[in-house]
Amino acid sequence: MVHRLLLAWVLTAAVLAAQDRPPNILFIFSDDHGSQAISAYGSQLIQTPNIDRLAREGARFDRTLCTNGICAPSRAVVLTGRYSHLNGVTTNAESFDGSQVTFPKLLQQAGYQTAMIGKWHLKSEPTGFDHWEVLRGQGPYYNPNFLTPEGLQKHEGYTTDIITDRALAWLEKGRDASRPFLLMYQHKAPHRHWQPAPRHLRLFDDVTIPEPDTLFDDWAGKGPAAKMQEMTVAHHLFPNDLKLVPQHGLTDHQAAMWNAAYGPKNAAFEAAKLEGRARTRWMYQRYAKDYL
Repeated sequence: MVHRLLLAWVLTAAVLAAQDRPPNILFIFSDDHGSQAISAYGSQLIQTPNIDRLAREGARFDRTLCTNGICAPSRAVVLTGRYSHLNGVTTNAESFDGSQVTFPKLLQQAGYQTAMIGKWHLKSEPTGFDHWEVLRGQGPYYNPNFLTPEGLQKHEGYTTDIITDRALAWLEKGRDASRPFLLMYQHKAPHRHWQPAPRHLRLFDDVTIPEPDTLFDDWAGKGPAAKMQEMTVAHHLFPNDLKLVPQHGLTDHQAAMWNAAYGPKNAAFEAAKLEGRARTRWMYQRYAKDYL
């Protein structure tokens, strides 16, 4: 049904093209981005004015369903409009079959110039795009390699900024201005392990993030499915998540800024030898600040 709706939309766009120019499409994708971290949905944790503007001037979805919450399968669903058991990607271990119909391919047939820039994470090379630059796998938060049709390209800097810059470069210099475009502009952030940009390393130093009511929930009396989600702060945040071990892949300058921001706080944590709820509270603050 979704596939037929997409096809109908594309055919309609093709008919309208004879009368009026079809709209350009900028598809913005963030990764593991909870609605609790978007102020348009009422979050008091952080202000997201640019996202809020999109919600205010466009449409905000309040009742939606994610057909598959895992990274690669979710992306395959978006591209195909088909459930995971039909598009062939049910886990992150499977490779996306690029020969199947996707909405970028349908837009190409309708005369659109298409581009994919950022996180792809589908193991196979992108298809249905006139231009693509994608992270290798999950990609790092700093100094990423991009896969392109011309080969591997190395970039230095913060990955969110680089993806944005590459998208802007394509919009300004890479596209054919005589044609409508689809740009899928897809971020790694804020996917685990939540590494902030250098300019944000100290952003929340003097802030205490409100604790959720479920912070100390031990799942007692609940079914096994709740435990299998591995969502508790106390048991499922590890040293790398908490930035308690050296971070790899940084330049000397980046490492110096990182260590200056985290070193004293980590030393204070180790010296305090926190246990029980006090330790869980510290872990939550570290996680929430890095995520935001």
